[in-house]
Amino acid sequence: MKVKAEQGRYVILGSIDGILAVLGVVIGTSHVSSDTSIVINAALGGAIALALTNGVGSYLAESAVEYGRLAELERPLLRSLGRTILEEETKKKIWSDSFFHGGASLLGSLVPILPFVLLPSHQLEVAIVFSIIVLSVLGVFSGKLARQSLIKHSARMVGLGILIVAAVTMLGLE
Repeated sequence: MKVKAEQGRYVILGSIDGILAVLGVVIGTSHVSSDTSIVINAALGGAIALALTNGVGSYLAESAVEYGRLAELERPLLRSLGRTILEEETKKKIWSDSFFHGGASLLGSLVPILPFVLLPSHQLEVAIVFSIIVLSVLGVFSGKLARQSLIKHSARMVGLGILIVAAVTMLGLE
């Protein structure tokens, strides 16, 4: 399936949110408990909350923006565009964008969680490295979407990831 530019925006936003927010939860939780089930449960709670809030937040924001655009089209026409193809397309766009944002948030959230589910040891280190690698791939996707340097976009994503890991660690959550 080919992702449209608008959907790509939400794939990038949601994935970054999911990876980095849940990585923060994983780092913080793993520093206060060595119990893998506690880390997984805290991270899954954060992942589900993030996916739902991003999906619902996108729905509300996109509804406001897209129905505002529809109202602008109605003004010069002196008629409502309700129950027209334009309104149907508007609804599809709102639902699609919300699905991609919330879905990407959930999938991105799984990245730092998987090492705790699949590996017997060194889960935190692998979660950090795996998250940085996925951010790098996401940067390549971002570069392709922007038709700009893949390396530059990838480096920015990796830099962002490293900055977040350093910030969470330096806040004394060790």
